[in-house]
Amino acid sequence: MEYKDYYKILGVSRDTTEDEIKRAYRKLARKYHPDVSKEANAEEHFKEVQEAYEVLKDKQKRAAYDQLGSNWKSGQEFRPPPNWGGSGGGGGFEEADGVDFSDFFASIFGGGGGGGRHQRSGFRQSQHAFHQRGSDEHAKIAISLEEAFSGGSKTVNLQVQEMGPHGQMQNIMRKLKITIPKGVVSGQQLRLTQQGGPGMGGAESGDLYLEIDVRTHPIFALQGRDVYLTLPVTPWEAALGAKITIPTLAGPVEMKIASGTQAGQKLRLKGRGLPGKPNPGDQYAMLQIVTPPAHTESERALYEQMAKEMPFNPRKGLL
Repeated sequence: MEYKDYYKILGVSRDTTEDEIKRAYRKLARKYHPDVSKEANAEEHFKEVQEAYEVLKDKQKRAAYDQLGSNWKSGQEFRPPPNWGGSGGGGGFEEADGVDFSDFFASIFGGGGGGGRHQRSGFRQSQHAFHQRGSDEHAKIAISLEEAFSGGSKTVNLQVQEMGPHGQMQNIMRKLKITIPKGVVSGQQLRLTQQGGPGMGGAESGDLYLEIDVRTHPIFALQGRDVYLTLPVTPWEAALGAKITIPTLAGPVEMKIASGTQAGQKLRLKGRGLPGKPNPGDQYAMLQIVTPPAHTESERALYEQMAKEMPFNPRKGLL
C-alpha cells in the first residue's frame, strides 16, 4: 500500500506545534471543502486532510505515526512492521465517525480500512455535516488620547477577510461601531465576539481582536496611565510663587507654584491621568522656566538692574 506523509499533506514540518497543525488544517479544510471548493479532486484532498489531522492532532496517534521514522516518502510502497496495527504499536485507535480513512491509516491504527461503498457513502454524509468555527482575526486601531480618557463609541472601517461565493478568501471593507472603555492604553485588545472569520457548515464565526494604539498628543505625553505636561513658567512666577491655570484631559484646573521653584521640578496632580481600577493615573507638570526676550532699551535696563541688584552665579559649583 502507499505510504502517506501526513506532515506533507498538511504542509507542516515534523517538529511543528499543535497550534500550527490546527491552523494548517483549517486553511486546507476551507480550500478543499466539497460544498464550496472548485479545486480538482477536492473531495479526495479534503479526505486526506481530515485523515492527516485526525492523526497529528492526537498526541498518542502522532507518537505512534512518528515511530515509523522519517525515511518513508509519499507514494512509496509501505509495509507495516511485524505485529504493528490494531493489536500492536498503533494502539487500536478508532476512526472518526462516518469518515472513510485509508488502508494506510487502518494498518497503523487498526479498524476498518477505506475503499468500500459503505465508507464512501458515510464520507459524503459527513462532509455536509462538517462544522468549523471561524478563525479569530486581529487588527489595530488608532485613537486619540482624549478618546482613551473619556471612552465612548467609535465607528471604524476595517479591511477583513471573508469567504467569497466560490469558496475563495477575499478582502472586504467593513464598518464597525465599537465601544472604547475609559482608560484604555496602547497594546490593550478589545474583543468583538463573532466578528472574525466566518464559520463553515453553520458553525459560529471567530472573534475579532482590536489592538489599541493611542496616537501621540501635541502637548501631553503618556506613560502607562500617567500623563506628562511640559509647563512653561516665567522667572518671576518661579521665584515669587503663583497660582496658574493649566490644561488637563478633564479640562483646565488651577495649580499653585511655590516660591523658589526651579526648572525641571515635577508637580503632581493626583488622579488626573487616565481612569483605571483600582487607581487612576496621575498628571505630572514638568516645569520649564522661560525667559522673556529684551527687545527694547527699557527691557534691557530691567535685566541690567537685576544683574546689579541680584548678583548670582548658577555655575559656581562647576568651577
